[in-house]
Amino acid sequence: MIRLRRLLPVLAALPLTLLLAAGPLQARDLRLEDFFAGKTYAFGSFGSITGVSRSFRVDLTGTVRGKVLTLREDFRYDDGERDTKTWVFTRTGPNTYTGTREDVLGETTVHLSGNTARFSYRVDLDPSEKRNVVRFFDKLVLLEDDTLRNTALVTKFALPVARVRVNFARTLSEARAIRP
Repeated sequence: MIRLRRLLPVLAALPLTLLLAAGPLQARDLRLEDFFAGKTYAFGSFGSITGVSRSFRVDLTGTVRGKVLTLREDFRYDDGERDTKTWVFTRTGPNTYTGTREDVLGETTVHLSGNTARFSYRVDLDPSEKRNVVRFFDKLVLLEDDTLRNTALVTKFALPVARVRVNFARTLSEARAIRP
């Protein structure tokens, strides 16, 4: 009986100890079609090693049909320029997608791991005769507050030339609140 009394506090504290040892709670697993279905909003910034910087807003519309997510991105840059790009992501496995976009050379493979997605792709920034091809390395992280943070490293000939940060939310006011 005495042994049991000594063990009860230890046993009662055990689940809490295990919970604390597990670390902070994380957001749910990321699925592109879950986060981007319907309307989504984002604000972002681009900065290059040459000192060029641009800020922008993106209004996104996602349509899901079966395993395919079509994601239209309407960009509004702070200098007044507008642009539209459309990603088409196809789920190819429980943790993978392929993706294409009109300015992406070839296709990319998106790899999911928990609340994080990583993918890399090449873009021709000047589709005229004089090519200017760079590679983006994107990392998307779904946070506990159900917002999505994207950081991207841009390289040319394997050298870093720019960084991009984009923060996504389900409403415009939430997106403004987390503007980078």
